Amino acid sequence: MKVLKFLVLATVMVALSSVTTRAQSCVGNCGTDTPNGVITSPPIGGPNYSYVSTNGGTSHGGFLPSGLATPSNATNGSTATTATFTATAGSLLQFDFNYITSDGSGYPDFGWAALETTGGAPVALIFSAQTTPTGNTVPGTGLPPLAPGVTLTPSSSAIIPGGTTWDQLGSWSGQCFLGPGEGCGYTGWIQEDYTIPTAGTYELAFGVSNANDTEFDTGLAYSGVEVNGVPVGTPEPSTLLMLGSALLGLATVSRKFLS
Repeated sequence: MKVLKFLVLATVMVALSSVTTRAQSCVGNCGTDTPNGVITSPPIGGPNYSYVSTNGGTSHGGFLPSGLATPSNATNGSTATTATFTATAGSLLQFDFNYITSDGSGYPDFGWAALETTGGAPVALIFSAQTTPTGNTVPGTGLPPLAPGVTLTPSSSAIIPGGTTWDQLGSWSGQCFLGPGEGCGYTGWIQEDYTIPTAGTYELAFGVSNANDTEFDTGLAYSGVEVNGVPVGTPEPSTLLMLGSALLGLATVSRKFLS
């Protein structure tokens, strides 16, 4: 009987805790990871995080959604798309992200996130990053402008030079094309806040792409995707209530048979 109670409780806890931002769909190389190398535990949703990487990516895999101009020198990459979620007008979408690249001068790899309709049509480009030897890596200067309603903290970020040790860069982990000071490194965790202007049902896409070649890979870690404080992928309250009631009923029936 104690074992049954434990199993019921464990099932409920798993259901309540299954709120990590895992990709609902993936093109290329997407997944979840633990802190390693220069990618530390994220401020929200840690210690684990999700990622996309050009290492193991596919041709055209990290291209921006149709309707947003993808740089013509983009080659291969990956795109992860979250589960759908509903939002009212004025809802606050939040998450943290960390851009890391082993590439450098002359190879402007890039990463991005876009709010989309459930059909994949872009609603808003809400962050971008692009490898550059000088100036800010975030927002990406060679990508379309960010949508109104976006707040990045910090508002712009240069690369932290040289640090590229991260498992998801594969054989390029720890390497820097042309060496530190040429654009390779990582940004550290950056907070994204976006006010969704119109009520609707949406999904969020994260992408990363190589540029000019397919070597010296680049990645993007992200975590804590929430809408008005509710993690994307969380079951609706009514669903959780029904699940809890069903499990409680199961425990009651089982107790009768086992008593």
